[in-house]
Amino acid sequence: MTDAAHLAADNRRSIVFLNWAHAIDHFVLLIYPTVVIGLEAIYQRPYSELIALSTTAFVAFGLFSLPAGWLADRWSRRNMMAAFYVGCGLSMVLTAFAPNLFWLSAGMFLLGMFAAIYHPVGMAMLIEATGARGRSLAFNGVCGNLGVSLAAGVSAALATYFGWRAAFLLPALLCIATGIVYVWMTPDDRHNIKKRVSKPAVPLTAKTAVALFGLFLVIAISAGLVFNILTIALPKIVDEGMSMTVSLSVVGSIATAVLVCGALAQLAVGRLVEWIAPHTIFAIVTALGFAGNLWATYATGVPLLIALAVAIAAIYGQVTVNDMILARYTADAWRGRVYAVRYFTLFISAGASVAMISLLHNSGGFSLVLGVNAIIALLMFFATLGLVSLIVSIEARHAAAAQPAE
Repeated sequence: MTDAAHLAADNRRSIVFLNWAHAIDHFVLLIYPTVVIGLEAIYQRPYSELIALSTTAFVAFGLFSLPAGWLADRWSRRNMMAAFYVGCGLSMVLTAFAPNLFWLSAGMFLLGMFAAIYHPVGMAMLIEATGARGRSLAFNGVCGNLGVSLAAGVSAALATYFGWRAAFLLPALLCIATGIVYVWMTPDDRHNIKKRVSKPAVPLTAKTAVALFGLFLVIAISAGLVFNILTIALPKIVDEGMSMTVSLSVVGSIATAVLVCGALAQLAVGRLVEWIAPHTIFAIVTALGFAGNLWATYATGVPLLIALAVAIAAIYGQVTVNDMILARYTADAWRGRVYAVRYFTLFISAGASVAMISLLHNSGGFSLVLGVNAIIALLMFFATLGLVSLIVSIEARHAAAAQPAE
């Protein structure tokens, strides 16, 4: 087999593991927001108090993305992904056997720390392996969305039939087993560090770069709040928003069905970017996100589920184009660190999201939670319009500079 064939085979294996890792990453972080509904009866504590315990996981998820991206660029992206698999598994074992709420919270902190590895490291690896191809990024996004979607249904089923500890323990064993196979089947990449390209596809002036990445940060913070409020609170929103009393397993199944809409949206976006500029799609889906959140604020029953499906589809649909746009203006050699900053701002907001859910739900129920989320989604839409305007200007100058002299 030629060197090119070996490289292609290695890339294919890497992509499979990265897609699987994306599903695992979102799945493991959303186990607790589902099982917490059952913990209300076990610990005799209100939802607002118990959901606040997951703050440790989501703060760590954002905070540790920074050192993860730096280590991956300076040491080894492949080895960092191995640490992701095994670390998440061991953290969930600790959480599953936690004797009290303190150790439960500590286990979730470690889970958030290792889960933080995937996005800055995995996305840099995926873009390197696929060349930022729209369909490949969209499918990876779908895998992450399926992790979110299945977390509610699978966790609810495991907690119902085997107890809440099993909802952590069984995924833990799967993570550890995957990590062992991953190390066995993928080559070390430390020798590739010096070979990575150090210039982006479209060079930027310092002033333009500050403006562009500043807007990306605003979008990341607002998208993180919208995403986490929706996904963390979704099982409880469904539980309270349905007109009839339903079991935990049914709540999980309905939440899963709503989240599947995000997977369909990402598949559609992966195709649309072949005909429509990514920044145009970006503006459209963020507008839909605001509309979905606003509708959900006032809806109940089936209309609430439809509104949530629109909001979820929008927040997931924007992920693919967001990653494509950012990849175009960042060089591979420091892409891990750039994605680390992006995902730090995106996911550090998860801790704030948990606090907001707890505070707002206690003050005005989920109508208030969703109303505030709609305002944040509107801010994201306005920031996206600013980003689109800037990108149009950048691309026009880039095209003019590429024209041969007459």
